[in-house]
Amino acid sequence: MTDEHPTAAPFLPPRFNLETLARAAEICAGCDLHHLGTRTVFGEGPAPARVMFVGEQPGDREDVEGHPFVGPAGKVLDRGLADAGLDRDEVYVTNAVKHFRWESSRGKRRLHRKPSMAHITACRPWLDAELAVVKPEVLVCLGATAAQAILGRTFKVTQHRGEIFDTEGIAPSVTATVHPSSILRASDDATRHREMEGFVRDLSSVARLLAA
Repeated sequence: MTDEHPTAAPFLPPRFNLETLARAAEICAGCDLHHLGTRTVFGEGPAPARVMFVGEQPGDREDVEGHPFVGPAGKVLDRGLADAGLDRDEVYVTNAVKHFRWESSRGKRRLHRKPSMAHITACRPWLDAELAVVKPEVLVCLGATAAQAILGRTFKVTQHRGEIFDTEGIAPSVTATVHPSSILRASDDATRHREMEGFVRDLSSVARLLAA
């Protein structure tokens, strides 16, 4: 990255709540993605919240509307939460990266590009601040990018999904599952159904953990 600020840290207010964080993030220039995304898409939900979900980055619809998980993947998340007995209005949802990284297709559609580790690192101060305000009992990482940002670069969701980790200084319990968008990319209906069942199973484990 060639921006003057290689991290979001200088843009955080000295004292903050979710409202002041979201307002400050609107002018973040902590990495080059602020040139690409239409707007900053900050997290949303109550604070404190018992459960916090963190995904990779906003998608096309989130970039247009300015809210996290409102596109197709968001609908899958909503369904998974409902089937697991979790209320979307009672959880906090955010992303490891707050701007949409994309490239143009021949049909002028904006295609998702995975954020780099430099983007994730630059944006980490926002995520740390959200964690400090939301104070979740359980942090759920959606997909490999979010999981590796929290649990280390070698973490593999395919091997450790649904497991509960005690990560000091982040949240009392941290777990990981697939990103809802991966369910949408399933090759056929049978695979999609099976992947959705696994997703709901992981979220149901979170619900049981909260009820314990």
